[in-house]
Amino acid sequence: MQISASHRKKRHFRLGRGVSYALLTLVSAVVLLPLVLTFLYSFFPVSEMNAYLKTRGNYDESRWMDVLLSPSIVSLRQYYSLLIEKPVYLQLFANSVLYTAAILLGQALVIPSLAYALSRFKFPGRDMLFFFVLMLMVLPFQVTMAPSVLTMRALGLMNTPWAVILPMIFSPFYVFLIRQFMVGIPSEMVEAGMMDGAGTVRSFFHVILPISRPIVGAAAALSFADCWNMVEQPLIYLSNFREKMPLSVMFNQLSLDESGVAFAGAALYILPSLLIYSYFQEDILLGVQLSDMK
Repeated sequence: MQISASHRKKRHFRLGRGVSYALLTLVSAVVLLPLVLTFLYSFFPVSEMNAYLKTRGNYDESRWMDVLLSPSIVSLRQYYSLLIEKPVYLQLFANSVLYTAAILLGQALVIPSLAYALSRFKFPGRDMLFFFVLMLMVLPFQVTMAPSVLTMRALGLMNTPWAVILPMIFSPFYVFLIRQFMVGIPSEMVEAGMMDGAGTVRSFFHVILPISRPIVGAAAALSFADCWNMVEQPLIYLSNFREKMPLSVMFNQLSLDESGVAFAGAALYILPSLLIYSYFQEDILLGVQLSDMK
C-alpha cells in the first residue's frame, strides 16, 4: 500500500510538472512571438514590407491573416535606410542613450548611499524622511508633475536635458527597494569590518555594496527600462524642442512616416533592453528571491 501510494504521488508529480512545462512553453511562445517576428521582418526588403503592411485592414474575416515567415531575399536595406539615409534616427537614439546614461550614473551616486543612510544610521528625522520616500513612491507622475514643472521653471532648467535627468535621479522606488534589502544585512558583518579598521565609508564600499550587488543590479536593470521607455517626462519638460526628444517619444511618428523600415527601427530600439536584461538576468532573479525571503 505504501509503495502504491508513493507511486501515485510520483505519477501525479510528473503529470503536474509536464502540464506546468506545457503551459509555460505556450505562454513563452505567445510572449516571444512578437519579438521574433519583429527581428525577422527587419530583414525583409523594404518593398516587400511596404506591400505587406498595405494589406492591413483589408483581410477576409472568414480566413486567417497571412503571416510572412521568410523573405523573398534577405536584405539589410531597412537598416541601411534607417541608419545611413535617415540620420534623425541616430540623433534620437543618441538622445535616449544620453538621458539613460546620465540618469543611471546619477542614481548610482545617490540612491545606494541614501538607502545606506536610511537603513544603518539613526538621526533625527530619519523615519519622517523615509515616510516621504514612501509617499513619493506611491504617487503617480501626474500628481508630482505640476510641482516638478514649477521647480524646473524656477531653476531655469525647463526645455533643457537637465529637466528630464534631475527628477529621475531621485527615484523613491529604488531607494525603498535597496533600503529594504540593506536593512536585512546582519549588523555583525558591518561590526566585523569596523573591528578590522573599516570606517563608515569603507564599510559601505567594501561590505554593504558587495552584499547588495544582486538588488543593485536588479534596480539598475529596472531603472534602465524606465529611462529607456520614458514618454511623459520629455513631453512635459521638452515640449518646445523636438530635436532633444528621446527615441521613445518620436519612434511612433518615425514608424508612421516610414512604415517600410518600422521593423528595423523596432529591432534596434528593443535590442539594448534585451542586452541589459540578459546581462542582469541573474541579479534580477536573485534580487527578487532575496526580497521575497525578507
